[in-house]
Amino acid sequence: MVSLVPSLTEAIAATDPGLLVGATDWCSHPAGLPVARVGGTKWPDLDRVRDLGPDLVVANAEENRAQDVAALRAAGIRVWMTAPATVEQALDTLERLCGALGRPGPQWLADARAAWADPPRLAPATAVVPIWRRPWMVLGRDTFAGDVLARLGLRNVFDGDSDRYPKLAPDRVPQVSADVVVFPDEPYAFTPDDGPEAWPQARPVFVSGRHLTWYGPSLVDAPELLVRQLGG
Repeated sequence: MVSLVPSLTEAIAATDPGLLVGATDWCSHPAGLPVARVGGTKWPDLDRVRDLGPDLVVANAEENRAQDVAALRAAGIRVWMTAPATVEQALDTLERLCGALGRPGPQWLADARAAWADPPRLAPATAVVPIWRRPWMVLGRDTFAGDVLARLGLRNVFDGDSDRYPKLAPDRVPQVSADVVVFPDEPYAFTPDDGPEAWPQARPVFVSGRHLTWYGPSLVDAPELLVRQLGG
């Protein structure tokens, strides 16, 4: 099979790496995965995917373009789509995928369910979560990462927005009222010198984007790691 989603590549490799024949250039976990690379998540090389002859391609409704999925299906390739907006949906999606692959019940998935059954919690606080700048974009309603933070005690101030990823004008950024501003290191690589200066009204914290936004084996360590990073 070919995976067009970094988190699903990690999940499949942790379950049975022999199932994969291709993955995107952004599929960085596990390191050194010996499979063909098929380009980016937004612009995969569809000819390369077809040449690999996969019996299944796994994709995500946000990370991958609908026209690419349609083109693969038109070529007779089966595509498994995912679109979890909560931790529970992600765990259920992964369970169904592993079952469909003939590898039900991997240990890492059981460990992830246990980790999120009663995760550690921070003191209640409000948060804003930038995911891009130029233009500024933040987490809005019904997002997986927003649900992750909510389960750990942080309420996203944009969780009631009409958009899932609102864009903010530069002059609006310093007017957003929040206790903390959460900077993940992907998809935009925020750093202490690139990001916090625009949000002087909130305490900046830096977190692992993989643990905040990926759904796969990273869910096992995510609660403890994120709480440590967010509490700092």
